[in-house]
Amino acid sequence: MSHTAPTSFDSARVTTPAYVVDLALLKKNLTLLHHVQEASGAKILLALKGFSMFSTFGLVREYLHGCCASGLNEALLAHHEFGKEVHVYCPAFKEAEMEQILPIACHISFNSLAQWQRFKPVLEAVEGNRPSPGLRVNPELSTVEVALYDPCSPGCRLGTRDIELEGADLTGLEGLHFHALCEQNSDVLERVIESVERRFPKFLKQVKWVNMGGGHHITKPGYDVERLVRIVKAFRERHNVEVYLEPGEAIALNTGYLVTSVLDIVGAEEKTAILDTSATCHMPDVLEMPYRPQIIGAGLPGEHAHTYKLGGTSCLAGDVIGAYSFPEPLQLGQKLVFTDMGHYTMVKTTTFNGVPHPDIDTYDPATEELRVVRRFGYEDFRNRLS
Repeated sequence: MSHTAPTSFDSARVTTPAYVVDLALLKKNLTLLHHVQEASGAKILLALKGFSMFSTFGLVREYLHGCCASGLNEALLAHHEFGKEVHVYCPAFKEAEMEQILPIACHISFNSLAQWQRFKPVLEAVEGNRPSPGLRVNPELSTVEVALYDPCSPGCRLGTRDIELEGADLTGLEGLHFHALCEQNSDVLERVIESVERRFPKFLKQVKWVNMGGGHHITKPGYDVERLVRIVKAFRERHNVEVYLEPGEAIALNTGYLVTSVLDIVGAEEKTAILDTSATCHMPDVLEMPYRPQIIGAGLPGEHAHTYKLGGTSCLAGDVIGAYSFPEPLQLGQKLVFTDMGHYTMVKTTTFNGVPHPDIDTYDPATEELRVVRRFGYEDFRNRLS
């Protein structure tokens, strides 16, 4: 099935390669997330690991309560660029990192009892506004199909299990944090909550807040939003706690594009179009998930008359995005538009092989302004090295 765009920007205006985020589509997602907050009483945070395009933070902060960070650098970005609540979790902290995190964090979630015990005296010594400490737990309910993204897979290092809390001194912990979802609906969250309540009843009685992590596909068409609202409201009432959700993908889902140009066409019987982008450098989820992004005007192999594999410019033999068909033969210089390229793209890019980083653009349908927010060059590549 061919894919058409829910946007109106003219790809001919884009210098490739470039990520383009449609501000109207971003606002649409944020409006829905704001409704969830108002209806459920939960506070929603932007997970920077999924979307860190800080040029859009002026818009995002109008709707959300703050950011969740996966370590020091994201925490600093949230503090300096977003300016609201900063929640931090990391599998393990260093002392030097903690010194910088303490003055700017609202909540700090520890991954293990050992980490909590190590830094408990440091937190207690803080004068003035002290971050609220929490512990990440592992519900041990595996619901994610791809093992690489399953935080509840057997032996996973993320979160503390209920057996590890038996007889432990949890004095001073004010929050419970769990993360068990990946691109899933609210019915799965309901199952995870049941596991958390069954495994951690005593801990739930002492905490002031519960962070339900990310992976909530709230802005995906078909997501049961009202069920999410009911689940969160009921949980808040049962336990008398503040509830946080921290989606990353849901903020930027279906808001971004990656525009690329055809540089060459190789092969005789099986043709490959080489693009000025790269799966391994610019859209790594294509190889990791694996994931097949849609292209505006293209279809599945054989759906249209002309089928091509699409390859990147790195030396990696497997730097292939996939096979697509087109109504007309591809031409050198032709621009292709990949959809849903706003999340887990810019945050995961590399400069492997010195492949140029795409521009970062915004598009505002109200004014038809296409703005190049950032353009990368040799110095950006060089400064990552020594």
